[in-house]
Amino acid sequence: MVEIERKFFVSNHDECLRHATKSIHIVQGYLSLDPSRTVRVRKTDTKSILTIKGKPNIGGDTRFEWEKEISPDEATQLFDLCLGQIIEKTRHLVPFQSHCFEVDVFSGNHKGLIIAEIELQSAEEKVALPPWIGKEVTGDLRYYNSMLAKEGSKP
Repeated sequence: MVEIERKFFVSNHDECLRHATKSIHIVQGYLSLDPSRTVRVRKTDTKSILTIKGKPNIGGDTRFEWEKEISPDEATQLFDLCLGQIIEKTRHLVPFQSHCFEVDVFSGNHKGLIIAEIELQSAEEKVALPPWIGKEVTGDLRYYNSMLAKEGSKP
């Protein structure tokens, strides 16, 4: 129940998306925007999930994460309780070597923002970065989805 991930800007999204094996439309909102414990509801075409995330460690790459699948109707009802803005994005799964990057292309007020995330087994795990990866933004609170929902526009 611990999430370990790193985040990056995407420097060449055309090159990146050319390698995508799957794309998923995501709508998500936040029931709590407290940085110590965010509570998110997320809905895709195939499932809805309630997620609780704890405060990140000092490096911003590790934090507690708990998820539970909920019904689409429950997710829709919870969206009415969300704080800030609802976030919409398309997540592209892009394999590279032994990992799969989740590349989020945001729409709405965040149009133009593209963030690649990679989940790791441990904070010490080494990962090769594809040529389309740009600046690392792991631990930069401005690029947490909860902050994007709170602020309402791209940083």
